[in-house]
Amino acid sequence: MTATLKLEGREMAKGLRFPEGPIAMGDGSVLLVEIERGTLSRVDAKGKVEVVAQTGGGPNGAAMGPDGKCYICNNGGFLWHREPDGYMRPAGRADNYSGGRIERVDLATGKVEVLYTECEGVPLKGPNDIVFDGRRGFWFTDLGKVYGRQMDRGALYYARTDGSLIREAAFPIITPNGIGLSPDGSTLYFAETETSRLWSYRITGEGELEKQPWPSPHGGKLVAGLPGYQRFDSMAVEENGNVCVATLMRGGVSVISPGGEWLEFHEAPEPYCTNICFGGPGMRKAYITLSGYGTLLEVDWPRPGLRLHGQK
Repeated sequence: MTATLKLEGREMAKGLRFPEGPIAMGDGSVLLVEIERGTLSRVDAKGKVEVVAQTGGGPNGAAMGPDGKCYICNNGGFLWHREPDGYMRPAGRADNYSGGRIERVDLATGKVEVLYTECEGVPLKGPNDIVFDGRRGFWFTDLGKVYGRQMDRGALYYARTDGSLIREAAFPIITPNGIGLSPDGSTLYFAETETSRLWSYRITGEGELEKQPWPSPHGGKLVAGLPGYQRFDSMAVEENGNVCVATLMRGGVSVISPGGEWLEFHEAPEPYCTNICFGGPGMRKAYITLSGYGTLLEVDWPRPGLRLHGQK
């Protein structure tokens, strides 16, 4: 039986405009994106919020690269639904959608550089989350976009940091969202939002994945799927290899073993629990975005998180 725990900790910041993509920095601050605001922002250890860069569109996932710059998956922008109490949630593609792209931000100057907008002539639709491999590049998901009666099929991509290569690694996927690597770097995980399924691939080369035969819809190996109406968002990996997936609708973080066992559920105070990252002394602090009301939460985590490539 899955253990259920409460997410209790310190509210580092409130009133953020749909925060996502948290990055724990060595000075105790947290970089994150504010999707609705179109910014990369920094929350310092005392909770002060400052804008680092104006990206426009819909900055979504973020990660520090080996060059000390921040790389962003920009989904091009959402429409927004707002409740009378201020609760916010995305509601499809923005009317002023500016196209999906991968961006690089100089933290010292705030300069935003566009690295990729397409792959072999196919435009990026809604880049969502990103993880560096400690070599020459990064993996990222493209969730796609919903517009009217249509929905894009998503994909996994690999790209180099110098802009010289982008490769489609897996397609088609229904709403691929969070992405992460196993501690030894040999396994790639991704979470599917609308199916609440966690999938994996064995990495065989630069941007290359070992594919499972049909009936896998995209060659991935199913790790776990959750019952009921739940939706997966972004993720982080523990030092021991467990995968921690932010879980929408039920609201919280699902901890799943590499073997597919649903170990724990850490319940959040709102449904839009969208992301988690690790940092702090011994990597025992978890920084969690609760996006509907715009909260960044800092909690003590029961086990150390995995230090990411590029993380100081």
